[in-house]
Amino acid sequence: QAASFPLHFPTPFHCRAMPVFQPVGQKRLTNVAIVRMKKGGKRFEVACFPNKVLNWRNGIEKDLDEVMQDTQVYSNLSKGNLAKRQDLVSAFGTDDEQAVCREILQHGDLQVSDKERQLQLE
Repeated sequence: QAASFPLHFPTPFHCRAMPVFQPVGQKRLTNVAIVRMKKGGKRFEVACFPNKVLNWRNGIEKDLDEVMQDTQVYSNLSKGNLAKRQDLVSAFGTDDEQAVCREILQHGDLQVSDKERQLQLE
């Protein structure tokens, strides 16, 4: 009498599925300085290059594209949540992200890591 199908044979090692690299649909926050500002009860954040923010505030750097990693304004940068247009208008009086970025850069709080803080104190 014939064996009933399907027959199960162990899968040879070379035929097993290898894990496939899946691209992550989010930006990795490496070498990023977050400049944060609270205005109108809302939080606004922008992503900048760490060493360029102080140059911008001191007037050494003039080009916004050299300072900013991304010209978008976020409500929560680490989660990738963009700020709503109506929130920008109510807090800053405009939805022009370039103008909002300039104000956040000039008047916002620069988030500094513990290591950077220690280096500045020494």
